[in-house]
Amino acid sequence: MSTRYNARTSEPKWQKVWEERESFRARNNDPRPKYYVLEMFPYPSGRIHIGHGRNYVMGDVVARFKRMKGFNVLHPMGWDAFGLPAENAAMERKTHPKAWTYDNIEAMKAQLKLLGLSLDWSREIATCDPSYYAEQQKIFIEFLKNGLVYRKESEVNWDPVDNTVLANEQVIDGRGWRSGALVERRRLSQWFFRITDFADELLTALDDLPRWPEKVRTMQKNWIGRSEGARIFWPIEGLADEPDYRLEIYTTRPDTLFGASFCALSPDHPLTAKLAEDNEELQAFIADCKRIGTSAEAIETAEKKGYKTALTARHPFIEGATVPVYVANFVLMDYGTGAIFACPAHDQRDFDFAKKYATPIIPVVAPKDVAADSQALAAWCADLLAGKDAYTGDGIAINSGFLDGLDVEAAKSAAIGKLKSLKAGEGTVNYRLRDWGVSRQRYWGCPIPIIHCDDCGPVPVPEADLPVKLPEDVTFDVPGNPLDRHPTWKNVNCPSCGKPARRETDTMDTFVDSSWYFARFASEPDSAPLTKEGADHWLPVDQYIGGIEHAILHLLYARFFTRGLEKCGRLSVKEPFSGLFTQGMIIHETYKDEAGHWLYPEEVERTPEGKAVKIADGTPVTVGAPEKMSKSKKNVVPPEIVADSYGVDCARWFMLSDTPPERDSEWTQGGVEGAWRLVQRIWRLVGEAEDHPDLVSAAGAPLPAAFSAEAATLRRTVHQASAAIEENIEALRFNVAVANVYELVNALATVVNGQSWKAEGFDASLGWAMREALERLVLSIAPMMPHLAEEAWQLLGHEGLIVDAAWPVADPALLVEDSVTIAVQVNGKRRDELTIARDADNATVERAALALEKVEKAIDGKAVRKVIVVPGKIVNIVV
Repeated sequence: MSTRYNARTSEPKWQKVWEERESFRARNNDPRPKYYVLEMFPYPSGRIHIGHGRNYVMGDVVARFKRMKGFNVLHPMGWDAFGLPAENAAMERKTHPKAWTYDNIEAMKAQLKLLGLSLDWSREIATCDPSYYAEQQKIFIEFLKNGLVYRKESEVNWDPVDNTVLANEQVIDGRGWRSGALVERRRLSQWFFRITDFADELLTALDDLPRWPEKVRTMQKNWIGRSEGARIFWPIEGLADEPDYRLEIYTTRPDTLFGASFCALSPDHPLTAKLAEDNEELQAFIADCKRIGTSAEAIETAEKKGYKTALTARHPFIEGATVPVYVANFVLMDYGTGAIFACPAHDQRDFDFAKKYATPIIPVVAPKDVAADSQALAAWCADLLAGKDAYTGDGIAINSGFLDGLDVEAAKSAAIGKLKSLKAGEGTVNYRLRDWGVSRQRYWGCPIPIIHCDDCGPVPVPEADLPVKLPEDVTFDVPGNPLDRHPTWKNVNCPSCGKPARRETDTMDTFVDSSWYFARFASEPDSAPLTKEGADHWLPVDQYIGGIEHAILHLLYARFFTRGLEKCGRLSVKEPFSGLFTQGMIIHETYKDEAGHWLYPEEVERTPEGKAVKIADGTPVTVGAPEKMSKSKKNVVPPEIVADSYGVDCARWFMLSDTPPERDSEWTQGGVEGAWRLVQRIWRLVGEAEDHPDLVSAAGAPLPAAFSAEAATLRRTVHQASAAIEENIEALRFNVAVANVYELVNALATVVNGQSWKAEGFDASLGWAMREALERLVLSIAPMMPHLAEEAWQLLGHEGLIVDAAWPVADPALLVEDSVTIAVQVNGKRRDELTIARDADNATVERAALALEKVEKAIDGKAVRKVIVVPGKIVNIVV
């Protein structure tokens, strides 16, 4: 055999064999049990680096392992290909988004193939392909028919440079994430998905997902934000044309009503608009409010401002009492009812506002220990009013009439009961979750399949006319949506009445594209894009892998979409992913030269003294702390460099071995070199089968009638390691499985390096055990280092591929230890320990314990009164 494993020749060879044999192609009619493993598909931004590869390698280990376990595995790949970056690239590079996107797909596909991933490329999709978005348009229309889509005017984040709506997450410090322009609030007609129809179900079903990280479930619960409170109706005074107007307010704290000092309206509230009709000062205030983004974070961090109207609101509990009504920039129209009552003493935002505008601050909840002492209570209230912080803790109601003396929860119930009896309100449940606005004013996205007719209103495009394709003859010479400027594309006849009409020029939020792609993969390549038969066969995804950054929106939208498709009769499941794993990132040091320019890792080397210098000229390099791999900071490692230097199996091994997979892992030269050394060590061990036929039995040798002590010990060690590797891969503890492989390698090396087989001649039982051990070692590394495993499998004399081999099942009898070590005490004090056969009877254990030298010394000739044996655990000798 070759003394050194050559990854450079071996890896491309086996990848070609797998491709030619379609080793990883899944077929829906396969009779084996199904297993669907999926990594969150990538955006084709250009080129990948090792930091991108960790989740794909983890998914690949699971896919290969499950295939060896006898499952029909679906492990597909696609491209989340629509999005604003492609339009920006088109403007910057004077190219078309389609050309830029597909060029990137080809480059990234080649890099992913380099990693040796067991992907079913026959099911490859790109969301920008008309064959994909035609089905998405069909789903949109089905959702519309089933009441899951509607159109309304709403406040949006508007980027005045990119001329598009931005999601809250795309507004950073009040500016557009791409343009950097100050974001404005605008009112636009938008298309919405009714995700709130499923709010309660989306929340409660999280408890039925035990294979999801607890952190992710908590994040989703907080985002959905179920709260119990009250709807309160405040009669408004000062509206001459509507003397009976009642302002509806939702609150989670009806127990603090006696502390109300003002009400506040959102700048977008209908009553605000009514008041501003002939009020230029209020109009100017509203315009100022619209310069803040719509996200809760943007509003929360902005300076709190208010405009005092001429209106007052009558207090529901206090006869004759009224509070002023403000318009405030911190009140959101899309939470609750777009209006609040403020109890400044117990809400920090209201407290700050009250201090600024000199409204009353009335404490109505005090800590239990303070509320019971009138003198202490007076001092506590004085400190609260003089301080800078509201009291938001638990306590007892004070200054609250019929609520006085009740704890917070009891006071809430009593207040709701009173509101109901007065017909001034009622208890209700509210959700933080808002309906999903999917309209985007940009070109590179899925066209919304609607035609607007002046007579008929919005009309769905007939199914026979789908897909509504994007026109390719567009320009990006000016900002904004090219579909609006296209001379002909948007001009069509109404499908209903035949009169001239216009297409919807908004495209769908790209989150829509990724909300059902997992169901698209379930269909055979030559079948319809989304078949119920295929989806029912494969869904839900058994193991989904991706970054924690997608823990809320993508996963929540996918869960909604699955329910929507189930409601439309397209699917039979409601949850898309039964198992979820969120992997950590690969991080790397950063490097800067003397001029402050970022350097790639391959441009830097270490001197014998450990200093970092630039390879080109030997000048000093500043080394920064490890951080997420980023093309902008150049701390990236292309897979090509690793493949050429060490082989991708080394990269795969290092990504699996360094840290627990849910944590960040630092890519280091030493780490990948350590993986390379293990590869060579395994290769040398396998070579023993060829080099030493006096140590390793030939393939197919019969099972010995009995095993020598050394052979039996080796077999027990090997089977226990096999079982541990299986258990840890199953539990996604890849780094622990790697440690188990090292144990197995060390056990084999101990036998190879020992002298018994050289001195005593050929031991057929040891030779058989060595053959078994080597084969189990190679099978065990096959999911993690598949190229090395294929090469080693051939070297061991097997004609078939290891990708078609079965996972090695451990013998249960060899997983049970023959002996057990138990503590031996004399008069309750530990004196020694005893290793003895696990099935030894109490009399045998007693005799062996009394014969121990340290025990004899402790007894010191005294009479033994009693010996207590707790089988397998302890012996206590009483003298």
